[in-house]
Amino acid sequence: MERDQLADFLRRRRESIRPAEVGITDGPRRRTAGLRREEVAMLAGMSVDYVVRLEQGRSSQPSTQLLGALARALRLSDDERDHLFHLAGHQPPPADGAARLARAGLIRMLDLLGDTAALVLSDLGEVLAQNRTALLLMGEHTGLSGDRRYVVYRWFTDPAARAVCPPEEQESHGRRLVADLRAAVGRRSGDAAVAGLVDRLQAASADFRRLWTEHEVAVRRTDRKTFLNPRVGPLTMDCETLVTPDQGQQLLVLTPADAEARERLDLLRVLGVQEFPTGPTGPPVR
Repeated sequence: MERDQLADFLRRRRESIRPAEVGITDGPRRRTAGLRREEVAMLAGMSVDYVVRLEQGRSSQPSTQLLGALARALRLSDDERDHLFHLAGHQPPPADGAARLARAGLIRMLDLLGDTAALVLSDLGEVLAQNRTALLLMGEHTGLSGDRRYVVYRWFTDPAARAVCPPEEQESHGRRLVADLRAAVGRRSGDAAVAGLVDRLQAASADFRRLWTEHEVAVRRTDRKTFLNPRVGPLTMDCETLVTPDQGQQLLVLTPADAEARERLDLLRVLGVQEFPTGPTGPPVR
């Protein structure tokens, strides 16, 4: 671990980012060049003290999970992210692991979308990043481990994951998740990680086995989904999916489908995160 070089790199990257690039208002009294340390800590989900120690070269070796969070917070490019891992004494994630870090360009698009709910997903449905409005709409979905990080796995193994979806929509939504996974399996033929996920789902869920045998294939691009939010009630959202050229990551943008949903979403933003239940309230739409 090269503490001094790591400290210098983190400090310079923090100072090079304009607050507006990450959705933070740049007030007239602001004196700090770039982001403040507390803002980096907020974006990365870590303590301000640890960010200070990193920048002063006094920290312990950061974990790969923490480095991934810093890479997202500082909007690092793929090359910068790999450099960060090397300075911290870790090997950069392999091809599959790197796909689990949201790309810098997609993170910037999340910032630019402002109050529009949006999130970045891997091609298997792992939520890699989400903006504040998406967090308010569907709960926190980043940072999950094991198979629970996959939307499709939670849908078929955790009854609570279906709680935000109206009963009359659950069959069609589950069918679309399976069809989308089938398309991913086709694109990643021979990938042991994907095959293992399918095997574990078949072992865990008879409902998944039933739908998997039907061999439906469909890549999700547009959709309409009703979210049963515990604070403001049902919100019907139009969902548009944009994919990267290699189809490894997706930007999912959710907009109100009608005036009622727009009013309820506005209310949800006003309520903010106060008394918001911890953990995910249900699966995002893919």
